[in-house]
Amino acid sequence: MQGLAVVLFPVVLMLFALGMERVENRLRKLLEPDEEVQAYLDKASNAEVNELTKLGLPAAVARMRRRRNRSEEARETLDIARAS
Repeated sequence: MQGLAVVLFPVVLMLFALGMERVENRLRKLLEPDEEVQAYLDKASNAEVNELTKLGLPAAVARMRRRRNRSEEARETLDIARAS
């Protein structure tokens, strides 16, 4: 019986490690890409960092995207006005 445990324990441990690796890869895909997180942290104000700690990364990144889209729309409006 002990011999069976000695043989099966490493096999079970390896299967567990492989399963955890698959879970880790799936979780990594759910997270935001590193470039977006770094861009957020570079441009974030203190209030936005506080929001990040309270609400979590997805809400904070969504707010950053809305702000970026508004600034891009404003730039496009200025470009159109200059062209006229």
